[in-house]
Amino acid sequence: MPLQAIFTATPSAPFAWSLVLASAVVVLSIVPLGAARTQANFQIKDMAAPRAMFERLPAWGQRASWAHQNSFEAFSLHAPAALLAIGASLHEQPLPTLAVVAALLHPLLRLIYIGAFIGNLPPLRAFCWATGLLCTGVVYIEGLRSLLTAST
Repeated sequence: MPLQAIFTATPSAPFAWSLVLASAVVVLSIVPLGAARTQANFQIKDMAAPRAMFERLPAWGQRASWAHQNSFEAFSLHAPAALLAIGASLHEQPLPTLAVVAALLHPLLRLIYIGAFIGNLPPLRAFCWATGLLCTGVVYIEGLRSLLTAST
């Protein structure tokens, strides 16, 4: 089965994949944070207050911590949009291609965002953050538009 077919097997598939991939990005954001904690001599006693060791992290590790926290924030905005789009596509006809592209682009942008944040590339980080947020907005708008036009 071609890769495109996996992501577009049903009208709701791209939004389900977007949800799965966005959650995977949140989980993957733990990897560089774990590496930074290891470099900062993370010990079992640090489990009592893991955020207290923030000052011991190298600069890139502090950025990894912020990127990890921001991943949860972005996911908490994107997940309801993807669920709305899934519901809308199950209820009515497929959503526009723009919504599909935005949904699938979001996790990729978030992954690049994490790398840009840790690598201290503010312009790229800002671009990925803003574009990812825009993608989430597009999914919300198109999902809501589909549901509202279905009820009229």
